[in-house]
Amino acid sequence: MTSVTTDQQIERVTRLQDAAYRIRSHALDMGEVQGQGYIGQALGVADILAVAYCDQLRFRPAEPHWPERDRFLLSIGHYAIALYAALAESGVIEEGELQTYGSDESRLPMSGMASYTPGMEISGGSLGHGLGVANGMALGLRHLGNPARVFNLLSDGELDEGSTWEAALVAAHHGLDNVTAIVDVNALQADGATELVLSTEPITDKWQAFGWYALRVDGNDIRALVAAFDELAEHRGSPKVLICDTRVGRGAPTLENREKAHFMRVEEHEWQIARDQLKEGQRR
Repeated sequence: MTSVTTDQQIERVTRLQDAAYRIRSHALDMGEVQGQGYIGQALGVADILAVAYCDQLRFRPAEPHWPERDRFLLSIGHYAIALYAALAESGVIEEGELQTYGSDESRLPMSGMASYTPGMEISGGSLGHGLGVANGMALGLRHLGNPARVFNLLSDGELDEGSTWEAALVAAHHGLDNVTAIVDVNALQADGATELVLSTEPITDKWQAFGWYALRVDGNDIRALVAAFDELAEHRGSPKVLICDTRVGRGAPTLENREKAHFMRVEEHEWQIARDQLKEGQRR
């Protein structure tokens, strides 16, 4: 890996923190269009997406189907609001198009659809399928001699699905080191706290037992994310997983502290409060 100076590291982190702020701002703007939605998850994974799309992924914004692009699979389709914000931040879609989110005839439906949206690799929503698709893509790319990598963002709720662990076994069996899973551990599912629905801890130990190279970080810490992504990029010989502990509604305390936060209904006056809180946090 090329060495960088401390000043370059600081500039890199600052640039990505600014990108994460804009992704959160885009998500709030889209959420206000509908007055409700999966805004908490979008705020929670903004740091992960900022590092992925503005630092790690190889792609061409004007050429979504470039054969050697890295594939980013969103198997948690209801997180689409977060991915649209990242796609706008990285230049794949126009920022102005975000205002059509969830509307009739929009290319940005509330649940991700690959047939509609540039940069959306799969249609997600039925949880537990993303990692299996990632394996298939990775095997195909290997067969073609294509250096592209496959990333799959999945939720801790998807760890409830047996198909996820079957796919984990397959990836390890085939030594798919061009696959990186990213698990958003926000400890919340539609039916309540993850640990009460089905406890999956110790998550890191389980992935390692399945033959994966596993790291766990604070998913809302840009510095930790950059270091972890860099380390995973260097690893060879087995699939890799980055387990990210995040907080639903991160950056807007008025949304962080909701009792029912999986799908939020937000009052009209609260959107500006959330924006102000986000801006205030960015100044610190």
